Amino acid sequence: MPTLLMIESWLQSTGLSLPPLLRSLGHEYVLVTRDPRVYALPDGGTHPVLELAAEVVVAETNDDDATVEAAHRVAARHDIGGVLSTCDYYLPTVAVVAEALGLPGSPADALRTATNKHRVRAAMARAGIPDVPHTVAATWDEARAAATALGYPVVVKPVDLNSGTAVRRVSGETALADAFAEITAPERNTRDQPLARLALVEQVLEGPEYSVEAVTRDGVTTVLGVTAKSVTEVSRPVTGGTHAVGYVESGHDFPAPLDAAERATITGHVTRVLDAVGYSHGISHTEVRLTAHGPRLVELNPRQGGGYIFDLVRLVTGYDPLRVLTELALGREPAAAPPAAGSAAVRFLLAPEDGFLAGVAGAEALTGDARVLALDLPHPGAVLRAADNNDRIGHVLVADRDGDRAARWADEIVAGLLVDVRHHAPVPAHTL
Repeated sequence: MPTLLMIESWLQSTGLSLPPLLRSLGHEYVLVTRDPRVYALPDGGTHPVLELAAEVVVAETNDDDATVEAAHRVAARHDIGGVLSTCDYYLPTVAVVAEALGLPGSPADALRTATNKHRVRAAMARAGIPDVPHTVAATWDEARAAATALGYPVVVKPVDLNSGTAVRRVSGETALADAFAEITAPERNTRDQPLARLALVEQVLEGPEYSVEAVTRDGVTTVLGVTAKSVTEVSRPVTGGTHAVGYVESGHDFPAPLDAAERATITGHVTRVLDAVGYSHGISHTEVRLTAHGPRLVELNPRQGGGYIFDLVRLVTGYDPLRVLTELALGREPAAAPPAAGSAAVRFLLAPEDGFLAGVAGAEALTGDARVLALDLPHPGAVLRAADNNDRIGHVLVADRDGDRAARWADEIVAGLLVDVRHHAPVPAHTL
């Protein structure tokens, strides 16, 4: 059986899930990473991406030429059948390596476009696809002029980060200045790659948010389903006592409760966006808001949905997005297993404020609850009020095997949990 070449990985969610899945499918993989020490678990254990790898190769993955050279060396001693990654930041590199080894994948230029929000919007403009009014700002003067022209409030976001990092809705110039500084100050991302340091200034989109989970093979896109997304707005104090609003995805429901016309409108829009960027081979997770004027793009992600959406899709459709990722990397037609549920939902736990997490009350009532398929509760310790998706501290995953009750059940369950955050850590009884 051919060996897979994995170029880096996310630490959580899909990064934890893909290695054991590959093992269960009988696939070996070689991990190429610039620094194995990145893959450290909070409890000090060995991360599955390291533990289950047939080989770990250290190479400068932030340099395409060095990565291609390392890939050729690996291919000299392994029968490499495909290249993949769960980490957004390395998807263009995956495409470059796949091209160099003559393996399946989208063109590298398409991935460079798809992983940069401003380039996606430029491709949409060339294709005549309706889009949110926006401006790309490299300087403070450009950002201020854009916001004035678009009209407050506006959304400001970095063009090349993910997980909702530094996405802010601002209602005035002071908050805009803080948001622009937050976006443009960092020179590198968490993987030490240079950032564009550009701000995308957009009109605020009003309407419910959805994501389209899709598979594209040989230029033909098949939609696996549409996810309804619950987005929590988090107010953040900024200079002068004003506030900016951040966004945290607090829950996902699959399939989304849409009628046939709404579904067709949303999925048709997303298919046009994928075509516009030249995305011809891979899985995708594309976020949109359904506005009064029709669907409008929030962002395109040329990878599986995070936040356990991949589990929801697997339960309801039988298609495991991570298995689909694997099959596409190998150039195979993805296959589905029998569906395990009629609907599925996940809800995330968020800290209501900065402080010390004493515990989560009410969790004991979930023992033996057949509706709950996965429950991840945080350990006591310091927590921060959520500012983006990276700050979620736990989750509950629920499935209704026969109907559409999963979302309602998930809401009921989370309503019965109390995240107990205190200003100070409790003093141990033996010290009193």
